[in-house]
Amino acid sequence: MSELSAHAAATPIPSAAHAAGSVPRAYHLEHEPHPENGTALGFWLYLMSDCLIFAALFATYGVLGRSYAAGPTGAELFDLPLVALNTAFLLLSSLTFGFAMLRKQLNDVTGTLLWLAVTGLFGLCFLGLELYEFNHLIHEGAGPGRSAFLSAFFTLVGTHGLHVTFGLIWLVVMMTQIAKHGLIAENQRRLMCLSMFWHFLDLIWIGVFTFVYLMGVL
Repeated sequence: MSELSAHAAATPIPSAAHAAGSVPRAYHLEHEPHPENGTALGFWLYLMSDCLIFAALFATYGVLGRSYAAGPTGAELFDLPLVALNTAFLLLSSLTFGFAMLRKQLNDVTGTLLWLAVTGLFGLCFLGLELYEFNHLIHEGAGPGRSAFLSAFFTLVGTHGLHVTFGLIWLVVMMTQIAKHGLIAENQRRLMCLSMFWHFLDLIWIGVFTFVYLMGVL
């Protein structure tokens, strides 16, 4: 009995993987390439979800945009020339991003980085003017707690500004990756996603400028 026990202890018991005739598979990127258009499809789904968020915010503003609670109205608060200048900054940033994508097509790393830097500069100008506007409104006693109109206004415009902030952070990270690794396929794919995101923010801002500011001063 002791010999049988010793023999059983010395005999290795096959694992479940070996018993099933399978071996754990190692993952190698070169053998498993990135699915074609997989990232673009996933990012389009993300943008659609973001559209739902902004649609809800626009709808909220549409309901509460005239609820002034005996407070100041948009016509009394909005500085339309300042907002028009801010709109120009963001639209110009979209144009310069397009120039960056053109340089990317030519595999021009320096030109791509240059136009991305100009895009970031316009984005910073946009955020600076938006923060100035918010600070001025709060200083005038027209903060988000003053009325439902101002709560909806700060939420909608502030959410867009937060997206621009994240876009600028992404832009800096993207520039760092391009400077370090060049315009490799992965960086080109990421840059395309960032381009879609940036142009999406421009489209949302056009809606904000029209629906909130222009209609607000009428």
